[in-house]
Amino acid sequence: MGLVVFLVLLGVFFLVLELIFLPGVTLGTILSVVSYGAAIYLGFDRLGVVGGFVTLFVVVALSLVATVFSLRAKTWQRLALNDKIESQSSPNPNTQVSVGDKGIALSRLSPMGKVKIGNEVYEAKSDGTYIDQRSEVEVVGFDNFAVVVKKI
Repeated sequence: MGLVVFLVLLGVFFLVLELIFLPGVTLGTILSVVSYGAAIYLGFDRLGVVGGFVTLFVVVALSLVATVFSLRAKTWQRLALNDKIESQSSPNPNTQVSVGDKGIALSRLSPMGKVKIGNEVYEAKSDGTYIDQRSEVEVVGFDNFAVVVKKI
């Protein structure tokens, strides 16, 4: 009887482990199924037909409860990372540069490169033409974090 209870609880443990920490059909699922199978087999073998069906019912009921509990939103919220990342890999030129600003190409824009506008260096994209290094450029728009420029 004690071994059957232990195997059922071990199966529930592996099921919860699989649902929360190891999503997908992996070792947790296999160990859970093996534990459940052994518990049900021992339930029928040692406790008779009634004990086997009681073990089967307990396994199904505990599995449903464990699954519902594991998949609830609050369970996932406790485990989730709640920090917001507000930094950027490069400055957003939309807030610092305006259409019509002028600058210098620091590298050849073919079509991407670097430009210096004011005292800042930005990733730039040409308007479709190649722009040589040290050419004067004018801002004509923005494309994500790149400044779109044309040769003056």
